[in-house]
Amino acid sequence: MTTVVVERGQVVGLDAYPSRCLHPEKLDATRAQLLSLEEAGELSDVFRLLADPTRARILYALLEAGELWVCDLAATVAVAETSVSQALWLLRTAGIVRNRREGRVIYYPLDDAHVRLLLDVSREHLAHRQG
Repeated sequence: MTTVVVERGQVVGLDAYPSRCLHPEKLDATRAQLLSLEEAGELSDVFRLLADPTRARILYALLEAGELWVCDLAATVAVAETSVSQALWLLRTAGIVRNRREGRVIYYPLDDAHVRLLLDVSREHLAHRQG
C-alpha cells in the first residue's frame, strides 16, 4: 500500500517530498537554541495550568488586585472556595503563585514579574487576534 499525504487539498505520494532537508544551514543554529526535552515538558506543564478557565480567571484577578485570599478570590471569580483552594494549590506547587500568611489569613500573589509578563502578553495576544 502506498502512503499518501493530503497537501493543499491534493493527494500526493510521499515520494513527492524531497529526501533531504531544504535548509541544512539553519539546523545547527536552530538546534543550539531549541528547548531541551525537560524544558519543553516544564513549559507545557505551565501552559496546561493556564488551560483551565477558572485558574486563568484566578490569575488575572491576582494580576489586577496584587494579592487576595481564598474568600475574596472565590467571590471575584464566582467559584466555590474549595475549587479556588484546589486551583491555588496547583498554581503554588508549579511556582505560578506564592502565599503570604497574615495571622490566620493566607494571601496569594503572583509569584514574580515573569508571571505578570506572561499574563499581560497572553492577554495582549488574545486582543490582537480578536481585533
